Amino acid sequence: MLMRRYGAKEEELSILGFGGIMVSKIETAEAEQLVGQGIDCGINYFDVAPSYGNAEEMLGPALQPYREGVFLACKTTERSAAEARRELESSLANMRTDHFDLYQLHAMTTMEDFDQATRPGGALETFVKAREEGKVRYLGFSAHSAECALALLDYFEFDSVLFPINWAHFLNGGFGPQVVEKAEEKGAAVLALKAMAYGKVAEGAERPFAKCWYQPIEEPELQDLALRYALSQPIVAALPPGAENFFARAIEIAQHFVPVTESEVEVLRERAGEPIEMFRLAEAGGFPGIS
Repeated sequence: MLMRRYGAKEEELSILGFGGIMVSKIETAEAEQLVGQGIDCGINYFDVAPSYGNAEEMLGPALQPYREGVFLACKTTERSAAEARRELESSLANMRTDHFDLYQLHAMTTMEDFDQATRPGGALETFVKAREEGKVRYLGFSAHSAECALALLDYFEFDSVLFPINWAHFLNGGFGPQVVEKAEEKGAAVLALKAMAYGKVAEGAERPFAKCWYQPIEEPELQDLALRYALSQPIVAALPPGAENFFARAIEIAQHFVPVTESEVEVLRERAGEPIEMFRLAEAGGFPGIS
């Protein structure tokens, strides 16, 4: 699988990551099979969070034989230094490792999140101390508001941002390009969420996939175009949908990746108005779930 440098760092990450939420609420043997499948296909970027059910407890043992050869990212939704420290130590124990390669503020959505995490006694203090202690190597955040992401990139020298790089929002709503541009300006790597998302689940409708608060793309041709569109942007890697049903298809697309052509972008542009909006430039409307 194609590898790309993690920003200005020496590490190289596979262009497709492994979303740890896939192994939540499944059997141990299935978790081991999915991790082994990812490793065998060249994936070395693994992402997890304590908010993903029992994903840490399942991924930790399954990943342990491969730990030295992978780039392991984790997150916390805690906004205070004390609670972020507690969650960091718990995640390290669950994942059976003495450090994370990347530790991220999770789901930074509102400017209140920004204020809480960056104030004196905020989570960012724990991040900096943990890096000094060798418990984390790089610092980042995930965000679902362009406003919040831009504020964080201006405030602190983060190593990366995990952000929705979604075909429909890029082409129809202008959501995303400004964050990619700011990250490039600041020297931060961009990791992609929601590349294979179609749109928000309709109000009152049942989620078609329990591990996805949104509607993943189910059309094979559109899956191909959407993931390749994200990977054609100046990003390092993309995470596939959390539902394990999509993992093999994402691997297939990533292994045969070629940049999208202008005519393919036009196909996507014609369809970009179809999905229900998932994200907004600012915090208005809130955020329907954690991913």
